[in-house]
Amino acid sequence: MILRGLLIASLSLLPACQSVQTTQPGVVGVDRTQSMMVSSADVNASAAKAYQQLVTGEAKKGLANRDPAQLERVRRVAQRLVQQTGAFRSDAPGWAWETNVLTSKDVNAWCMPGGKIAVYTGLLERLQPTDAELAAVMGHEIAHALREHGRERVSQAQAQGLVIGVLGAVAGVSRTGMDLTAMMVDLTLNKPNSREHETEADRIGVELAARAGYDPRGAITLWDKMGKLGGGEPPEFLSTHPPHATRINDLKLASAKVLPLYEIARLKH
Repeated sequence: MILRGLLIASLSLLPACQSVQTTQPGVVGVDRTQSMMVSSADVNASAAKAYQQLVTGEAKKGLANRDPAQLERVRRVAQRLVQQTGAFRSDAPGWAWETNVLTSKDVNAWCMPGGKIAVYTGLLERLQPTDAELAAVMGHEIAHALREHGRERVSQAQAQGLVIGVLGAVAGVSRTGMDLTAMMVDLTLNKPNSREHETEADRIGVELAARAGYDPRGAITLWDKMGKLGGGEPPEFLSTHPPHATRINDLKLASAKVLPLYEIARLKH
């Protein structure tokens, strides 16, 4: 009875969640309402700290921005994509965006909350992406930040932690507070996004690319390359992504929706 009462008490705290609409739906129609228990300011500040620590650490080892041409290309694509983020949220173009290239054989890229981007040399060298394909993968990662998927995942972990904390108290086990900075690194580098998050990022990424003047169909060829990497064994981080055929079909539909945006934008570039 005591345990049941404590669990009910902990669950009573969950209404502290805010239902938010982080982005405008865009042409691709991403309009899911999200539940948040932690503020954007806290998450973004922790992400900025984590990013700075990570990039500084890599730079000390000589593993950051080693190739000026690679860095210039990646930052050029990032800048064009960032300029289009206002289509999904008006505050995003004014974020403190940062983009760095990290030396690693891993085929990967990511964007922490608040616009902290990293692209790995493994992606550039092993996939040999066209600019449209590079825009697709970077647009996908930027979309995670626009949708505040990191904040949503922290909120989910915090909600679960309320119950865990109550169970720990019953068992006489103390519970320390969350270290958001460490959590940002863990979520970004080690914990995969859900399939729902990946699908949202795919769709928004396609639209960002089109608005920036990159052929949105580059996302289709990109994920085809990803699926064929390593003799048919895709990178490990794709294990929780949508099934390949499902993803390709969804990208084809999304690309068709935003092709008119691309036709207009490419005349400007």
